[in-house]
Formats: sequence, structure tokens, C-alpha cells
Amino acid sequence: MAIVGFGTPATVGNGRKMIGGKARPMGQTMIAMQLDAPGEPLRRVERPMPEPGPGEIRVTVDACGVCRTDLHIADGDIRGPLPIVPGHEIVGRVDAKGVGVRRFRLGDRVGIAWLAGTCGTCSYCRDGRENLCDNPVFTGFTRDGGFASHCIADARYCFPLPDAFDDLHAAPLLCAGLIGYRAYRLTAEARRIGLYGFGAAAHILAQLALAEGRTVIAFTREGDSAGQDFARHLGCQWAGSSIEDPPDLLDAAIIFAPVGALVPEALRRVRKRGRVVCAGIHMSDIPSFPYADLWEERSIMSVANLTRADGSDFLALAAKYAIETHVTPFPLRRANAALDLLRSGKVEGALVLHP
Repeated sequence: MAIVGFGTPATVGNGRKMIGGKARPMGQTMIAMQLDAPGEPLRRVERPMPEPGPGEIRVTVDACGVCRTDLHIADGDIRGPLPIVPGHEIVGRVDAKGVGVRRFRLGDRVGIAWLAGTCGTCSYCRDGRENLCDNPVFTGFTRDGGFASHCIADARYCFPLPDAFDDLHAAPLLCAGLIGYRAYRLTAEARRIGLYGFGAAAHILAQLALAEGRTVIAFTREGDSAGQDFARHLGCQWAGSSIEDPPDLLDAAIIFAPVGALVPEALRRVRKRGRVVCAGIHMSDIPSFPYADLWEERSIMSVANLTRADGSDFLALAAKYAIETHVTPFPLRRANAALDLLRSGKVEGALVLHP
């Protein structure tokens, strides 16, 4: 199994523990913003410092993006074990290693994303589709994440980060960028792509698509003139509300907003053989629509999680094309304020927590 838990390193003389071949003082603590129940504010807690088990690393968190999935977890739209520390767009430095970790050295900068572990044995894992693993582990959902001073991660599911990005600007790449990239790949050779919901993921993906010669059309909520201006500033050919018709039909559309009613809207705006990709982990119910809107080989599909290959490929492209993430930083203690701002929909780019 690729899923490993917290280890308990051996104690040596003078009340110190062996971690990664080095002795560290016992009794250290960490800070985390913990979700105790859906709909409740995150609570600041102090915990004993976790120790990495075999194959794991402990990371000092330098930045952690605030993703819409974190909001879905906090609001109870998707439910996992509680209490939990959210956060899965983590940038930090390795400060302890468990037995068997050779991939990273102490002090290395790493990125930790949503996919925290897979079983490695189910049919999906064997076929190279670990994003669909039957027994996955998810950062900030089924194991504690990065709304904290420290976190534990399986070293095999962490990424070395390009030097082109500082900590704050690298964080949104680890989910907004990665999930956007996986959705983008599913549009195949589409030349004219519509993005519904112009937030953290869309503002990253638009830059990648434009760099590769695609035409990008941006759809925002009605009346969001600031979001539309932002999209045009990044190079989108057209920006308007999700109920408006763009100048021409789309080859494909990607929906980042968790609004099921956008599916038939997007479907009506793609040409024959056009594809609508739903890129969120949660969406409100999709209303009924006429079969004629789906006919002529149009299709609807969803994106689930990511693979480590997605991460490596995307991070290389992000550095190659010098993608710029637009971030608004919040101190860790104001994680609830960041979630409230994301909930309001009044965010340009991405929100990132820092110590």
C-alpha cells in the first residue's frame, strides 16, 4: 500500500528523537487552523509536532493556497473525517524525513498537492490512472493539510518546485493550476476555449492556453466587470457574463464555477463535436435540457483529481511560459477571512495563506 501513517521515531539519550538521521528536541508544537464541524469557523489549535513515518517527510509550511475545494470542505458540500486541517496547495521546506526517504534532502523546497496517496494495486492505479484510485488519500480532506505551520506528506507524492516561482506565487499552481491543466488536456485540440468562472484556476489556465496559441473566451458571473477586465487584461479575446453569447461558437468549454446551471449554458455555446468539461469536485445539480443541445456528438465530462505526471508536466510548462499567478496574501490566523472572501466570489486570482 502506498498509504502510510505517522511514524514514531526512536528516542535517544537526553530526551531527543531520531528524525532522518538527526536528533531533534522533544516537546515541540505546531499551529493549525482546524475544522471541527461543517459550517463552523476554523479553530486555531496547538498540537504536538508530528513526526514523519517511513517514506514520509515533514514540511515547514511557507505558503498554502486557499482553494474552492477547501471552501466545499468547510461548508460541508463534501464530507470526510473530522476534525481536519484543510489546505492542499502547499509550499514548504523539508525539515524532517522518515526512514527510506531519498528523493529529498533536508531544506529542499517542495510542493504538496491534493493527491496525497494511492493504493497502487487497484485497476486504475495499475493502468496509470491513479487519479481514479479506489482507495486514495487527499491532502486537507482525509489527511491534515497546509493551513498550518507544519504538515506531513508521503514523499512520493510531493513535487520539486521550479525556481521561477516564489513561495506565494507557486502555491496556486498546485491545485488551481494542476486541475486546470488536467481539464485543459481533456479539451484535446480545441482552438477556441471558453472558461466559466474566472478565478484562481481560470486565470492560470488562460495564460497557458494563450501561450500555446489557443483563443480564450472568459465567462464571469453577471455584473462582474472587474473580473471581465482582468480576463481581457490577461489576453482573453472576449469576456462577458455566463448568460451572454460570445461572438463565435466554442470548440470546448471548461466550467470551474460550482454551478450546475452553467452546463446547459455551455453546451449551447459549443459547436458540433464540442466538449464541456466540469472541473470542480462539487457542483450543484444540473438542470434538464433538450437532447437537441447535446446532439451532433457534443459531450459532457468531469475531471477527477490529478496524477503525479500531470503535476510534473504542468509545473514544467508553467516555468517554460512564465505563467504569472495573481495572489492576495493572508496571514494563517486569518484563514476564516480568506474563506469568507472566496465565498463572496469577489476574488481576483488566488488567495494564499502564509505564516
